[in-house]
Amino acid sequence: MSADHRPIGVFDSGMGGLTVAHAISKVLPEERLVYFGDSAHLPYGDKSAATIQAYSIKICDVLLQKGCKLILIACNSASAAAFELIKAYVGTKAEVMNVIDPVVAHTAEHYAGKKVGLIGTKQTVGSGVYDYQLGLRDASIEFGGLATPLLVPMIEEHFYSNQISEAIINEYLSNQLLEKINALILGCTHYPLIKNEIDNYYQGTVDVIDASMIVAHALKNLLEDKGMLADKRAGANEFLVSDITPSFEKAAEMFFHAKVPLTKHMLWE
Repeated sequence: MSADHRPIGVFDSGMGGLTVAHAISKVLPEERLVYFGDSAHLPYGDKSAATIQAYSIKICDVLLQKGCKLILIACNSASAAAFELIKAYVGTKAEVMNVIDPVVAHTAEHYAGKKVGLIGTKQTVGSGVYDYQLGLRDASIEFGGLATPLLVPMIEEHFYSNQISEAIINEYLSNQLLEKINALILGCTHYPLIKNEIDNYYQGTVDVIDASMIVAHALKNLLEDKGMLADKRAGANEFLVSDITPSFEKAAEMFFHAKVPLTKHMLWE
């Protein structure tokens, strides 16, 4: 079977999806990525489902124009609000993946009969998608979800690993909805950036589930199943943003260990 050198499209409301993009680059170094960060409209988590769907469809148009063979919705809010719509819209032009399904499968496999917590945006937690999907797979899992809306803007501004961020994180994690959990799902692709602070709070008593590598391996499996893997890099990764911001530039450089050229691509001209 011949190799497929078309790029993988990855999109998020901002820089959070870079955690997943970086994981994909580690798991599949021969694949080329086209990343779209909708930095002009972040965060998605406090927007309506209809608004998120409108942004997502416009971004998918861009990624399809770039010839992407697979589009990964690297945003929990967009995965919850727009996955089915995007699948129908993209049709047979590309495969479509979200960041929720692989994490749900991992959690159901490893935490049967346990209590699992979730932190995420208002959109993700309010959608009920995690508890619904987990319930379909394993009714024995006790679930508690908490919206943590201050975390994304805090992370986007690189305002973490300090006393104030520690106080905010501790305030959220001490909420009664997360009492006596065995595992915590980081239900936002921004949150791996504060995983160390979350680990510090739990001191090893709770498994903190970081979606990045779980999603990257699920993506690899999908491409293998479809015979769509590349066997060599066909060019450099491409990074598009709807607004070039210093925080996004800094985050991209931090993840990819080099200055990353950003191209501004407005969704509405």
